[in-house]
Amino acid sequence: MSSNKTIAKNTLFLYFRMFFNMGISLYTSRVILKTLGVEDFGIYNLVGGVVVLFSFLNNSMSSATQRYINIETAKKVKARINLVFCTSMNIHIGISIAVLILAETFGLWFLNYKLNIANDRMYAANIVYQMSVITTVIDITRIPYNATILAYEKMSFYAYFGIFETLMKLIIVYMLYMFTGYDHLIVYSILLMLVNFLGNIIVRFYCIKNFTQETNYKLSYDKELTKEIASFSGWNLFGQVANVGSNQGLNMILNIFIGVTVNAAMGIANQVNAVIYNFISNFQVAFNPQIIQSHALGDIDKHRKIVLNTSKYSFFLMSILATPFLLSTDFILHLWLGNIIPDYVISFTRIIILCSLIDSLSGPLWMSAHAVGNIKKYQLILSIILLLNIPVAYILLKLGFSPIYVLFGKFCLAILSFVYRLNYVKTKIRINKKDVFIYISNLLPVCLVFVITLYLVNYSIVKTNSFQEFIINTLMLEFLVILFILLLGLKKSEKSLIFSFISSKIKN
Repeated sequence: MSSNKTIAKNTLFLYFRMFFNMGISLYTSRVILKTLGVEDFGIYNLVGGVVVLFSFLNNSMSSATQRYINIETAKKVKARINLVFCTSMNIHIGISIAVLILAETFGLWFLNYKLNIANDRMYAANIVYQMSVITTVIDITRIPYNATILAYEKMSFYAYFGIFETLMKLIIVYMLYMFTGYDHLIVYSILLMLVNFLGNIIVRFYCIKNFTQETNYKLSYDKELTKEIASFSGWNLFGQVANVGSNQGLNMILNIFIGVTVNAAMGIANQVNAVIYNFISNFQVAFNPQIIQSHALGDIDKHRKIVLNTSKYSFFLMSILATPFLLSTDFILHLWLGNIIPDYVISFTRIIILCSLIDSLSGPLWMSAHAVGNIKKYQLILSIILLLNIPVAYILLKLGFSPIYVLFGKFCLAILSFVYRLNYVKTKIRINKKDVFIYISNLLPVCLVFVITLYLVNYSIVKTNSFQEFIINTLMLEFLVILFILLLGLKKSEKSLIFSFISSKIKN
C-alpha cells in the first residue's frame, strides 16, 4: 500500500509539472517559430540533431546508471550507492571527452559539407552547433545526479526544477526581442546553453546537499563494477544507436533529399508529440523505480503486475490525450501557429503521434528488460528492427516517394519492435498466454476507434472548421474512447478502484 501511495504522490507532482510545461511550451514554440522563421527553425532542429547523434553513447550509459543506482537504493546501502555513483561519473567523464572529440571532428565536417543548409546561414548554423556541443557535454556529466534523484523518488524537486527550466525558456523568448540588431538564431542558441548551464549547477547543488554521502564524488576505481556497468551499457548501446538512427538519422536523410523546410515540419510535429508524450513519460517515470526495485528484491509477481498495468494504463492515457490531435490536426496547428504551416507537417504530426501510441506500450517493457539485466540478445534484435528505418527511408526517397511514406515505415517498425519487446519480456518474467491474451484484448477496442477516426478524417467525413465543431467532435470521440476503455479495457477490480477513487474525491 505504501508503494501505491508513493507512486500516486509522485504522479501528482509530475502531472503538476506537465500541465504547466505544456501550456508554456505551446506558447513559446509558436513565438520561436514566428521569430526565427521556418528556415532557421528547421536549421536549429537539424543542427541540434547532429549533436544528439554523437550522444548515443551517453544515452546507453544513462540507462545503465539509472538501473544500478535503483538496484543499490532498493538494498539501502549508501556506501554501495556511492561506489556506483563514482564509477558512473568516471565513465561519463570519459564519454563526454569522446563526444567532444567526435563532435569537433567528424561532426563539424558533416555539418559543413553534407547537410543541405544555405551558405548565408552556415555561420549561424556553426554557432548553434557549438552551443549544442557545450550543452551536450555538460548534460553527460549530470546523468548520475539525475539518476540519484529519481532512484530516491524525489519527484517534487524533479517537478519544480522542470517548471523552473520552462520559465527560463519563456524568459528567453522575451529576451530575443531585446536583441533587435543581432541574429536571433545565434542569440537563441547561446541563451539556451546558459539556461542549461545554470540548471546543471542547481541539480548538482541539490544532490550534494541532500545526498551528501551518496553523491560524494572521488577518484575511486572498482574494476568489477566498472566492467559490469560497461558490459550492460555496451549492449544497451546497440539500442541507443538504433533509436538515434531512427530519429535523428531520419531527419538527416530527409534534409539531404528535400531540405530544411521538411526539418521544420519534423520539428513542429515532434514538439506537438512531445507535449502529449511528456504526460506518458512522466507517468512512467513514477513507476520505473518500482519496476527495477521489485525485480531486484525478487518479487516477480509484483514486478509482472506493475509492468503490464503501467503499459496498459500508459496506452489508455495516451489515447485520451491523442484523440483531439488526431481528429483535428489541421485546426489545432492553425490555431497554434497561425498561417505558418510548413509542408507535410499535418501528416507528420499524425503519424508521429501514432508511433508514440505504440511507444507508450513499450516503455514499461523496455524498463523490465533492463531490470532483468541480460540484454545482449534483446538489444541486438531490437537494434536491427529499428535501424531498418534508415535504409527503408533512403530507398523510398530515392525512388521518389513522398516523405509521408517514410514516416509510415517508421510506424510499421514501431509496431514490430513492440511485438518483439512483449515476446521477450513474456519469457523473462513468466507472463502466461492467458495474461497476454487479456492484455492485447484490452487494447484492441481502443485501436479500432483510432482506425475509424483516421478513416473518417482522411475522407473528410468528419471536418473541423470552427472552434465549436472542434469541441463537439472532440467530446464525442473522447466519450467513445473512455467508454471503450471502461467497458473493454479494464478489469472489474480496476474499474471498482477508479470509481471508488472518484467517489471519495466527490464526497470530499
